[in-house]
Amino acid sequence: MRDDKPLEGKVALVTGASRGGGRGASIELGAAGATVYVTGRTTRAHAADGYDAFLSSAGLERMPGTIEDTAEAVTEAGGHGIPVRCDHTDAAEVRALFARIERDHERLDVLVNNAWGGHETFTPESLSAPFWEQPLDHWTSMFDHGVRNHVVACQAAAPMLVRRGAGLIVTTTFWDRDRYLRGNFFYDLAKAAMNRVAFAVAQELGPHGITSIALSPGWMRTELVLAGHSADERSWVDRPSLARTESTRYLGRAVVALATDEDVRRKNGTVQLVGELAREYGFTDVDGRVIPPFEIS
Repeated sequence: MRDDKPLEGKVALVTGASRGGGRGASIELGAAGATVYVTGRTTRAHAADGYDAFLSSAGLERMPGTIEDTAEAVTEAGGHGIPVRCDHTDAAEVRALFARIERDHERLDVLVNNAWGGHETFTPESLSAPFWEQPLDHWTSMFDHGVRNHVVACQAAAPMLVRRGAGLIVTTTFWDRDRYLRGNFFYDLAKAAMNRVAFAVAQELGPHGITSIALSPGWMRTELVLAGHSADERSWVDRPSLARTESTRYLGRAVVALATDEDVRRKNGTVQLVGELAREYGFTDVDGRVIPPFEIS
C-alpha cells in the first residue's frame, strides 16, 4: 500500500453514483486507490425513468451523469472504476450485484449507501408546501425508493462482511442536530429513518467487526443544484446564493477519511457531519476551504 493510495487493494461499492454525492464519493475512493463498483440506473444508452416531473420543473431533457462517466472518472483519479447498472429497488438485482463482487474479489471493504429516489416526485412546489398538502407519492419515492434501498443493500452486504469480520458501511443522509426540516416533511422523515438504519445496522454488525455510520454533508453543489442556478463548476463562484455550498467531493473525502481511520469503530452507530470531520481529519474541499457544517437557519 502506497501512502498516496491508502485504499489500494480495497474494494468499494457506491450505490446511486451516476451523479451528486455518489459520484463525489466514488471519485475520491478512486483517488485513494480503491476499486470502486459504481451503480445506478442511468447509463449512456438508457436514461433512468421516473423523473418526468422533476425534469420538467428543472428545464432538463434528461438527468445528468451516467454510471459510465463516473467509473471513468474513478479510473482517471487513480483507482479502478467498474460501472454496473442496478435498480436498487429490485432486491434480486441487488443480490446479483453483491454476488458478482464476491465472485470477482471475494471481499468488500466499503459500502456507500447513496441510492435515493426522492427526485422522482420532487418539484419546488410540492416540497415546500405544508405537510397536509404534500403528495403521498413522496412516501413511495423517499421510503420505497430511498430508505428501502439502503436496507436491501445492507442485507445483501452483511453475509460477505460478517465472513471477513471487517468493513465499513456509510449511509449518506442529512442531519442538523435533530432540527426539523420545515417544509420538507417526507424528506425529514426519510433522513431520520436512514439515520436509524445506520444505527440499527451498527448494533447488529458491530460485534462482527463492522462499522456503520450515517454521514451528513452540507448543501452540496450537485449537478442538479447547479442546473437550478444556471451555473456550473466554473461559474458558481459568481452566484452569491451558492456561497455556502460544498462540492460533492467534500463528502467523498470524508468517506475516505473514515475508511482509512484504523480506529473508526469508535464512531459506530453515529451520525457524522462532513464539516466536522474535515476539521478532525484535516482535509479540505476541492477549492482548499474547510467548510463548516451546514445549519438550518
